[in-house]
Amino acid sequence: MREVRIKDTLSGEVRALEPREQGKAGIYACGPTVYGRIHVGNARPYVVFLLLGRLLRHLGYETTVVINVTDVNDKIYDAASELGVPSADHAAEMTRLYIEDTDLLGLGRPDSEPLATETVPEIVEMIETLIEREHAYESGGDVYFRVRSFDGYGKLSNRDPDEMDQGEEAGTQSLKESPLDFALWKAQKPGEDTAWESPWGDGRPGWHIECSAMAEKVLGTDFEIHGGGIDLVFPHHENEVAQSEGARGLPLARIWMHNGMIRIADEKMSKSVGNIFGLREAIERYGAEAVVAFLISGHYRQPLEFSAGALEEAKARVERIRNFLREPAVDGSDDYAEEREEACLTALCDDFNTPRALAAVFELVAEANRREVPGAQASLERMLPVLGLDALLAPPEEVAGGEAEDLLRERDEARAAKDFDRADRARQRLAELGWEVRDSADGSKLVRRG
Repeated sequence: MREVRIKDTLSGEVRALEPREQGKAGIYACGPTVYGRIHVGNARPYVVFLLLGRLLRHLGYETTVVINVTDVNDKIYDAASELGVPSADHAAEMTRLYIEDTDLLGLGRPDSEPLATETVPEIVEMIETLIEREHAYESGGDVYFRVRSFDGYGKLSNRDPDEMDQGEEAGTQSLKESPLDFALWKAQKPGEDTAWESPWGDGRPGWHIECSAMAEKVLGTDFEIHGGGIDLVFPHHENEVAQSEGARGLPLARIWMHNGMIRIADEKMSKSVGNIFGLREAIERYGAEAVVAFLISGHYRQPLEFSAGALEEAKARVERIRNFLREPAVDGSDDYAEEREEACLTALCDDFNTPRALAAVFELVAEANRREVPGAQASLERMLPVLGLDALLAPPEEVAGGEAEDLLRERDEARAAKDFDRADRARQRLAELGWEVRDSADGSKLVRRG
């Protein structure tokens, strides 16, 4: 099987993928905390790790991609309180919108999308094990990880523990043995309307333990790749390393892979900063393929500058590919097409270098526009799906009519009236008829399902 090399944050080296089980690969990427609508910055890890899964499958790996949803969190309590709705209802609605918005990318879903709220028994068991092993302690209904008990703490972020700030809420310092310690379980506080029973009283999990438990529940320990944004290295992933190794005596993952942030005017795009550009808005304005092409236009480890110009450029590039594919295919083979296809695959296997892979695609299209290149379309049919651009291969859209058009109108009217149950029923019936709804700035339309 072809070698795949990835930059490992823990070792600082570009390392060959060495599966726990031959021919199998597990990827866990930290997904969103669902207190608000997903933005373009949130979509970068979603796209990067889904496409990494596509690459591994293309190479013959039996691959499982897991992207979780954090649906209990301080930010969710705060957002729900501002809206005057139960926190569980707000999290459920934001989760639904997250799935709806990411579906618009046309990349399919991860193999598993665990919810933190559905993993509480596994979280409680892991905390109990940490207490038994003296890596954790109960205090005032909270449970904290004893950082000094774990010799390797700081090895992922390369930080001195004495200089670390966990950034946890005020009022917990008196409960901790050390300011370094971080919460595994938090006792229910006034105003928090969601809690679970535990050996330490009613409460909820801390953020870090949620991901350790969700990853282990689906993939076990010592799986192949744990991913997420570079902003999660500390404290989130550092704490995952400590609590998973402390509880199990094994590494959680073999490679820690981190993507750079989407930036606007040198500032990270984030809901807390307020400089967000919604994913749905971007797709409606520029198209799903342009958004995907933009998100992989830079190397995943580097920051990516967001601008209207960058999205317009991505849109123009995918249109050039689409226009070329509308031309009659030229059968046969040509060394140039084969070389570009190999260059694309080589780039992806070398630390998932999507800019170089895209360059191979654009070079092939440019050459085939200059002269006849037998096999160019066939090579693109193999290259584009790995890059998440397989929608460009779709034939011209079929026109819907009759019942399908009536259902589309019903769905749009129901959404306008905020009758989401009726809208979902119409959408489900459309799916049964073989259609999916695409929303854009020009309105909704029906596209034949693949």
